[in-house]
Amino acid sequence: MTKEAVLNELKSREMDDMVELIEDAEAGYLEELELVESIGLVYDKELNSALLNVLKDLGVQIIYVTDEEEGS
Repeated sequence: MTKEAVLNELKSREMDDMVELIEDAEAGYLEELELVESIGLVYDKELNSALLNVLKDLGVQIIYVTDEEEGS
């Protein structure tokens, strides 16, 4: 998915926080993002992958942290 396609999908689903992440990355305000890999940013796996790719393309370093409850 292109950045525009991801933005359009996020806007159509009213995921304003995710749109803001992209806008912050474009403006240089977002350099790193800590994320639990098993949870992701959005429920839709395809959209989640596309969103992460857009953020990486914008120079955001994705730092995967462990979910402490995952092993319980």
